[in-house]
Amino acid sequence: MTTKRKIVSQADWLKARKKLLVKEKKLLRMQEALNAERRSLPWVKVTKPYMFEGPQGGMTLGDLFDGRSQLIVYHFMFTPGQSAGCPHCSLRADGFNGINIHLKNRDVTMIAVSRAPYMKLAAYQKRMGWTFPWVSSGDTDFNFDYNVSFTPESIAQGTAFFNYATQHPGNAEREGHSVFARDKRGSIFHTYSCYARGNEPLNIHYHYLDMVPKGRDEGGRGPFWVHRHDEYGQ
Repeated sequence: MTTKRKIVSQADWLKARKKLLVKEKKLLRMQEALNAERRSLPWVKVTKPYMFEGPQGGMTLGDLFDGRSQLIVYHFMFTPGQSAGCPHCSLRADGFNGINIHLKNRDVTMIAVSRAPYMKLAAYQKRMGWTFPWVSSGDTDFNFDYNVSFTPESIAQGTAFFNYATQHPGNAEREGHSVFARDKRGSIFHTYSCYARGNEPLNIHYHYLDMVPKGRDEGGRGPFWVHRHDEYGQ
């Protein structure tokens, strides 16, 4: 570590820790209020008939719910022209395998969606050792409608809409989460989406790194150190 640390007694450390604890509790209370406000957002009815490709073939958006009333979609960056998924999305996806059993018991299905053909997704999923649900949105408008994929024209003309603003998205494909709900009549509603740093609360690795002395150790360059888990040390 290059930063020189102040070394104190246990009593002085405890005093400093309690001072920080006051701020942590305040932040948690603010987060709880924000979570409640997020859940109270109005809904938008989904009327476009999207089709996806999964292990059993074609699937509707309703099929993705897998019999539940709440659906979380992770927009995984993997385009038809790529042979492997985004390293950063892959880092996040390393934590997906154990999530669904717990979410399912709270009436939630979580699934990843990418534009690459399903056979490419399945091959990469096997390579990574993942078992979470993952389907292809193929040539549908799904990724474009939920503002994670952008045409060359929209980027060139400055009309791309990303993270709730007309701006350059930084890439023709971006990551994000979208949440949907389905009522008893089968109608589907879009309730929430987040992008860019809005995804950080869902990046468990960052929260662990934020606790250790070196932090994310990115030096202002972003997560340059991220690799797919089978590529470290190569």
